[in-house]
Amino acid sequence: MNCRPGCGACCIAISISSPIPGMPQGKPAGTPCIQLRDNMECSIFGKPERPGCCSGLRPSAEMCGDDRLYAMASLTWLERATLPACED
Repeated sequence: MNCRPGCGACCIAISISSPIPGMPQGKPAGTPCIQLRDNMECSIFGKPERPGCCSGLRPSAEMCGDDRLYAMASLTWLERATLPACED
């Protein structure tokens, strides 16, 4: 499966702890990556400065579904499901 044109869900929904050009501390979940263009495409896609966590994330039917709304919901759920548990 290839990325859906104009989606950008993975560049918004998930947190990235690795440095990104223009975002040296990474980015929190729900915040668009600074490298996300207005057309919802990554400006550093395929370039060596793209973080490994980004290039390692591959689109799949399970994650992306049939449309951008599904992808956003799926990735938001995944982000929340993988948060470390809070200790009291």
